[in-house]
Amino acid sequence: MFTAFLIKYAEIGVKGKNRYLFEDMLVHQMKLALKKCDGQFLIHKSQGRIFVEAQGEFDFEEAVERLKKVFGISGICPVVYAEDEGFGKLAERIVAYVDEVYPDKHKTFKVHSRRARKDYPKESMEINADLGEAVLNAYPEMTVDVHSPEILLNVEIREKIYIYSEIIPGPGGMPVGTGGKAMLLLSGGIDSPVAGYMIAKRGVKLDAVYFHAPPYTSERAKQKVVDLARIVAGYAGPVWLHVINFTDIQLYIHEKCPHEELTIIMRRYMMRIAEEIAKETDCLGLITGESIGQVASQTMQSLVATNEVCSLPVYRPLIGFDKQEIVEVAEKIGTFETSILPYEDCCTIFVAKHPVTKPNLNVIRRHEHNLDEGIEELVRIALETKELIVVEA
Repeated sequence: MFTAFLIKYAEIGVKGKNRYLFEDMLVHQMKLALKKCDGQFLIHKSQGRIFVEAQGEFDFEEAVERLKKVFGISGICPVVYAEDEGFGKLAERIVAYVDEVYPDKHKTFKVHSRRARKDYPKESMEINADLGEAVLNAYPEMTVDVHSPEILLNVEIREKIYIYSEIIPGPGGMPVGTGGKAMLLLSGGIDSPVAGYMIAKRGVKLDAVYFHAPPYTSERAKQKVVDLARIVAGYAGPVWLHVINFTDIQLYIHEKCPHEELTIIMRRYMMRIAEEIAKETDCLGLITGESIGQVASQTMQSLVATNEVCSLPVYRPLIGFDKQEIVEVAEKIGTFETSILPYEDCCTIFVAKHPVTKPNLNVIRRHEHNLDEGIEELVRIALETKELIVVEA
């Protein structure tokens, strides 16, 4: 029945003279999302609206699911066309639309028209009244409610006439690519994929870095991270995943530094390496899934210690979330079930029994000097041997 979608957006609408740039990026992201869909689509802008028109047969459910993952879309409205063959034909089309879409007619309704074509012979108020009368004549069991109708019949009169009543919620946010690019420190846990999703929702393109520690972490642990990146890519577009072999660095830190400080010092080197890759790839910041007080490495003192090694800003969108709030987002976006698979990542292998929770920055710096003899070479090798995986949904 439906042959097209009207796409609604929210924040983009207040962008003033730059709005067209955001609209163009939204159209681009929609084209990418629908590229692998069963069917061909024409996407175009028209007087403050964006339309997706199917060019022949298409999988309706698949198209909707892909559009529901495009940041910047606030609503997806399945529409049908009515040819401009006179008002009588339009009234017939509205009546047929109600019959097809709403088998149960015991509902309240309202007609809301928008006349973008000012040469149309009827004004909006007259269109609303006359189409409402046609529906009531066809289905006397229906009643008009202009304040809180169960069905809002929207009619947009443009070059074509569009009819729709359902608004499928989109993810909101801003189109990916309008907010620069940042580097996500991606692990196999629950938090970091959610952090990446939340930053991507603000229009930021994602690259990612994963720290792998074979043989202490398995290939299945690495595949788990790739799978998480693929789920996030469904929203954020293709993710360039940089895989760093971190084993020798971890072992060296384990050998040279106090064990209660292993997590903090290890984390500082992760941040250093992630920033190095970020600068090489024109990223404007780092993204982590840290939340204050969740674990020993995420106390305020620990965050100060890890921040200190970075010159780029570190974005922590989950900083004030509790675990249940993070889990709820993970379940919503589809990463939770993958995140809880029992494959250890490098952050959990070398955890001390009693990690320091309030590290003294001067003490941490002093103990890092124990690494001076070999750490730079190990970091160089890790960067030179990194693996790049381009992950697409």
